[in-house]
This record gives sequence, structure tokens and C-alpha cells, in this order.
Amino acid sequence: MSGAGQGLRAVHEVGTGFTALDGETELFRYTYAPETPQLESPKPFVHPIRTRAGHVVSLFRPHDHVWHKGIAWSLPVVEDENFWGGPTYVHGRFYVQLANDGTQAHRGIDALAAEAGAVEFVHRLEWITEAGEPLFTERRALRADILSDDAWALTFDTAMTNVADRTIPIGSPTTRGRENAGYGGLFWRGPRSFTGGRLVTATGIGSGDEVRGGRHEWMAFEGRHDHVDATSLVLMVDHHENPQHPPQWFARDAEFACLCPAPFFSEELEIAPGETARFRYGVGIADGDAAAAPALADAVRAVLARVGSDAASGARDVASGARDVATDAPPGTVEVVQPIGASA
Repeated sequence: MSGAGQGLRAVHEVGTGFTALDGETELFRYTYAPETPQLESPKPFVHPIRTRAGHVVSLFRPHDHVWHKGIAWSLPVVEDENFWGGPTYVHGRFYVQLANDGTQAHRGIDALAAEAGAVEFVHRLEWITEAGEPLFTERRALRADILSDDAWALTFDTAMTNVADRTIPIGSPTTRGRENAGYGGLFWRGPRSFTGGRLVTATGIGSGDEVRGGRHEWMAFEGRHDHVDATSLVLMVDHHENPQHPPQWFARDAEFACLCPAPFFSEELEIAPGETARFRYGVGIADGDAAAAPALADAVRAVLARVGSDAASGARDVASGARDVATDAPPGTVEVVQPIGASA
């Protein structure tokens, strides 16, 4: 049942994750402290993800790539560490399973709030190698906004600070020698039924082979659902201040459905000790087809510009003593009543 006109609310599973509800529809769940095998590089993820009509547009832990989990911030080449999961690309040897699958560990919540048209979540993380070395601290903000009766937007904002004693390069299998395999960044894996769908850009519709590696501000995926006569659209917008904007894209329509604006596709980004790198993205989820993509991109871009100015920029400094909002809450499930913008 659609939640049109009923507004958004959130339910917090303390110590694990939260669910955003659109009326009676579970719009998405963000698991910030997953129980994930080390081999899959434990990391927060968004799944399931639904349209306002309730149709699922994400896939969790598919048998072909068990480290794919809905939408996740996944980086396969961080120096010589893997924060993607599974084997690492080694030039001349192809993919090799190494003891280098790192963890994005949840460390505390700075905001979890809901109001009629939006849900907001801000938390702190630490990136730790499989050997136990901290490389980055991160401040991550997610927010959901209703766009229309048929669409909503998820914004993702991350600021990663190098806490190691050396410069850390972030790259991709392509920067390590594998042609046209520059995946890494905010990665969406679509449902099985979306395989064979259509990839949409501002210049038209193309296959994964045609658009992969191209530079675009936004890209969308049109897919059809099993069991119901429905088509959905998933669209990603790259913020104009992101490194390498407009990014090269890693996208597939054959084999499986995926989208990834990949800032490290063919060139490494080096982050010096103490330096912070910031990335912002907007994701539009709509009941509709490719014809709706340009208008959806405009709407998501507007939301991204409005909400991305201070969510993870340090406006609320981690060092200032921000209280974990779950510290004095017992384990269990609680309705979120904190209004957006109020102090935690």
C-alpha cells in the first residue's frame, strides 16, 4: 500500500539499524552494524529499498557476489586493502583471495530524526583493515525525502579522514590493470528481474557495454518486476563538488543490474594524513519508466543541493562531544520522535 499523503516516520532497532516507513510501506532499512562475515568486508548497507508503491528495487547478498548488499559505500582498492569484499584483483593473477577484507565499523550516532516529509540519520564509523589497522574515520549522513506521489530521494553524504601515518590512495581494479572494471564507490545492485533492463543518461538509452566508463552527471536504470505488472526507475546523481565530477560510471544491464558513479574508475585519489575527502550523492527511486528520468534527475539534484550543505561537513564536529543518541536507550525497537534539526 502506498504511503502517499501519510508522511515518513522511522523505527530504530537500537544497536543494529533503522527502518524508514512511508505510511505502512517499509521504504528502506539501513543496517549500520551488520553481522557480516569478514570475507564480505563488513559495512553498513541500505536494503530492502522500495518504491512508494512498495516494489523492491534492491538485492541482498546474491549468490554470484555475496558482498553486494543493496546500496553500500564499497571500495575495492584502498592502498592494498579491500573494503568491497571477496577476492582482490591482482594484475597477472586475476582475482585472488587475500587476508585484506577490511571493516567499516559503526562507532556512534549523532542524529536520528524524522518529520512528515523526511528521515535523517548521521553516524560515525572507523575503517579498519583485516590486520587491525585504522585507516580512516568517517562521518556519514543519510536522508530520505518524499518528492511526489510516485518518487522519493535518498541522499548520501560522507566525509572520510585519513588517520594513518601515510598517504592512502583509493582506486579500482582498472587502476590496478584490469580494463573497464573501475567499480568502487556508492554501489547499487538491482533485483534479478531487472537483468536486461535499460540504462538511461541525459543523452539517451544505452547498454552497459555502451555507457560503462562514460562520464555523466547522472544515470538511471529502468527495470521490470516479477509477479506484478510494474516498472521502476533507480537514478543516481553525482554532486558537482565531488572529486572527478562528472564521474565515470560502472554500470551493467547484462549478467546483473547495477549502477555506480565511480570517482576512482581510472585514476587513484590520494588522501594525505589528516586530510578529509567528501562525497555526496542523490538517489531517486520512482514508480515509472525511462521517460521520467530527466525530471527525476532535476528533483534529486534540487534535494541534494538543499540538504547536502552541512550534513557531514563537520558543522557538527565529532570532537565537540556529540552524544550517541542510542547511548541511554536499551536494546530493542523504538519509534523515532526527534524532529530534524533538533539537538541530539
